[in-house]
Amino acid sequence: MAGGTLFFPGLFALCSWALRRWRPEWTGTDRVMISTRLVSSVQAVLATGSGIVIIRSCNDVVAGRHWLAREYVWFLIPYMIYDCYAMYLCDWYRARDQNRAHSLTLRSFLSRNRLMITHHAVILFVLVPVAQLKQQHTLLYKVNGVLTLATFLCCRILLFPFMYWSYGHQQGLSLLQVPFRIPFFCNVANAFLIAPQIYWFSLLCRKALRLFDNPQAKKDG
Repeated sequence: MAGGTLFFPGLFALCSWALRRWRPEWTGTDRVMISTRLVSSVQAVLATGSGIVIIRSCNDVVAGRHWLAREYVWFLIPYMIYDCYAMYLCDWYRARDQNRAHSLTLRSFLSRNRLMITHHAVILFVLVPVAQLKQQHTLLYKVNGVLTLATFLCCRILLFPFMYWSYGHQQGLSLLQVPFRIPFFCNVANAFLIAPQIYWFSLLCRKALRLFDNPQAKKDG
């Protein structure tokens, strides 16, 4: 856990320092926003890689165990704590640039970000790319948005039917039979987990629709 505690803040500081040297024309807000996205991307790559290793190494989807699944949790917890601070830092810079003095408080940040903070808290205690350089009108930004939607759909939503299918495949059951052959609390827990994912995915879709429906407005905004 100590490694993770130092890794993510250190990576953020390194990215900020590098951007200050390589892109001195960028504002402090730009550097903070990009640095946080870079750190999040590194975490996403590490998490995805770990998931692939675990999936490929475990033959039993129920009883199979892998040391990486246990150890990565101690790497993930410091990231979630760091990410809460990073979200507040980004929010603070946006509020300052928009002259919203009343939005600079921690209380206002928590009020506006209840769902995301709850998401992080659940991960911590119970166990997405918006560029800020006004490049929303570019093809690269739009391609990135489509890839984000596809990745979110596959890794956050389709993951659940995939788990059911994997169990059914192992037990000789069809996908539709699985919910009736596993403990009821498993279905309830999965429902609670997938519900916010569907909600966040709908928000991403609405934002993507606004981007493609009114590109000039996004460009000017």
